[in-house]
Amino acid sequence: MHIALSRLVTLVLTATIVGGCGLMPKQPRDSEQVHETILENGIKVIVKVDQRAPIVVSQVWYKVGGSYEPLGLTGVSHVLEHMMFKGTDQLGPNEFSRVIAANGGRENAFTGRDYTAYFQRLEKSRLPISFELESDRMQNLKLDVDEFKKEVEVVKEERRLRTDDRPEALVYEKFMATAFRVSNYRNPIIGLPQDLESMRLADLEHWYRRFYAPNNATVVVAGDVEPDAVFGLAEKYFGNVPRRDLEPNAEIPEPPQDEPRRIQVKLPAKVPYLLIGFHVPSMSAKKPDDWEPYALEILAYILDGGKSARLPTRLVREQRIASSVGVGYDSVSRLPTLFVIDGNPANGKTTEELETALQAEIERLKSELVSQQELNKVKAQIVASNIFGRDSAFYQAMKLGELETVGLNWRLESQVVDRLRAVTAEQVRTVARKYLKPTNMTVAVLAPQPLDNQGG
Repeated sequence: MHIALSRLVTLVLTATIVGGCGLMPKQPRDSEQVHETILENGIKVIVKVDQRAPIVVSQVWYKVGGSYEPLGLTGVSHVLEHMMFKGTDQLGPNEFSRVIAANGGRENAFTGRDYTAYFQRLEKSRLPISFELESDRMQNLKLDVDEFKKEVEVVKEERRLRTDDRPEALVYEKFMATAFRVSNYRNPIIGLPQDLESMRLADLEHWYRRFYAPNNATVVVAGDVEPDAVFGLAEKYFGNVPRRDLEPNAEIPEPPQDEPRRIQVKLPAKVPYLLIGFHVPSMSAKKPDDWEPYALEILAYILDGGKSARLPTRLVREQRIASSVGVGYDSVSRLPTLFVIDGNPANGKTTEELETALQAEIERLKSELVSQQELNKVKAQIVASNIFGRDSAFYQAMKLGELETVGLNWRLESQVVDRLRAVTAEQVRTVARKYLKPTNMTVAVLAPQPLDNQGG
């Protein structure tokens, strides 16, 4: 019998979602610990068994995020994420969060370029509460104009705090808009100021109806659960949510970059800042055996895989050209992405000197093979990071949900370490030569201006 949502706060569940008692569970291989099913309405349910603690993490992933948004509507996915906590036909504003808290759980959500995800962490017997609440707001969200007006102001304030008042964040935003001419990766996830200002409730209503459908969602559960029991609960709570005809999201491929791009941004700031980016591939379902993203991951670790990596060792500690330096590359992306190097020059040094030093390190990667010793060290770091991540049920669920939502398969998660281990020094040099070249490069420089109203 369906439980009324208003009673969930005081409900005490006696049934558990585990099978068997009093026996030490065997520890199966990773491939045996993950199970999936697809309900008739198209929703995919993935279960990762981890019996080390009596908890469960439940996540619902929707295939929509900042990269789905056209100019004029940037930020709508993130604003809708906020509104998903503002009630349904049966729940009042913020009651979702109160129900989870009353049952000893934690919950939140996040919006990325390629997805929007909602999650709860609960004692294992409380999983039905999570499923009932999520299935309710998947189909019965109440979009109230007064709540919308409040939440869009909250998002505007988030933008002011995270971007507008942070010079480096503003430079990054302009850098992305320069590096990408067509791809919606050029747009900020939080939204452009003018788009947040002009956003209307009808925009959210359309976005919700277009993307929040079971056949555009994946449910991921990780923890001390029994897969068949979870599938039964999923059928009970999500099975009757009607599927929708999904409006295709047209994607225009980013054209190849054939000349360097460079911008200077003048903002009130204390220190200069440098960003260098190169267009690179991400993992692709169309090229499941492509080794290049794995070689780029290794390359990123060689440059910035901890304090002993090349950039912090040579540029920060030895040459003292940089006060900080870092590398960013996200291989799990729906669209081709960027390999980014950023940093601040040390006192008395300039962004030009830092850029010259970084280019020297890049040229070294192109001309010299990485030693086997360094390659082995980097691979050991990656394997250790992967193993440590498995201590978290949330992390385990997130990796599966992310892979599925960007168009890959969760089974890839069990193959990543082996594919990284297989990368050769020659492959690292090949991707450096192929992608880290001047014609494929975008550079953004923050030129600090005097700060207003400086304190004494």
